[in-house]
Amino acid sequence: MNLRIWTQVTLLLAAALLFAVPAMAAVSVEDAAKLEAEAGAAECPDTFKVKFECSNGTFVAEFYKDWAPIGVQRMHDLVKDDFFNDARFFRVLDGFMAQFGIAGDPAKQTKWREKPLGVEPVTQSNTRGMISYAMMGSGAQPKQTTNNRTTQMFINFGDNSNLDPMGFAPIGKVVEGMEAVDGLYSGYGEGAPRGRGPAQDLIQSQGNKYLQEKFPKLDYIKTATVVTD
Repeated sequence: MNLRIWTQVTLLLAAALLFAVPAMAAVSVEDAAKLEAEAGAAECPDTFKVKFECSNGTFVAEFYKDWAPIGVQRMHDLVKDDFFNDARFFRVLDGFMAQFGIAGDPAKQTKWREKPLGVEPVTQSNTRGMISYAMMGSGAQPKQTTNNRTTQMFINFGDNSNLDPMGFAPIGKVVEGMEAVDGLYSGYGEGAPRGRGPAQDLIQSQGNKYLQEKFPKLDYIKTATVVTD
């Protein structure tokens, strides 16, 4: 595949990230920050690491509050709530990214999905190992006033800096065990309805019951814990 075609393909896949689920009403970034402060049990450290023990190996990611404070606070709150435990990497596209962040328990997913976040400025680039939030919307470039992030995130397999101007703001990066990320099962490809992979609305409503029955080969997070020195 030549560079021009590959660029077009990655742009198309990036656009697909923008309408994972229906968009919600718009709020300001300032209001979103207040919302997250109310939802979080405690303010997160400026920098912290999370150990992801997965079905195919382990990796460690580090998160930086000065990159995207609202998004990083949300990550910390989700880990503390055991949100990621037993959650699947439900959309893994070779050469592009691995997407995760829908809870295996629909009740827990609903709890956090009802607390959307505003978009933040992009201060880093979506290069290999960087972790960013997926966003909701209609496919148009997201605006800074839209609360279009909740819990879904993706890890970049390569240089996806073409996502930067679309508003995908990295919140952290994999610092250990990127080989485990590279080895995540990708055999199902793109999700429904574009591909034969999982349908996100059914993951949201049925959780792991749906995924275990229809997509048993998906790798998953056994536990995600904040690393303490």
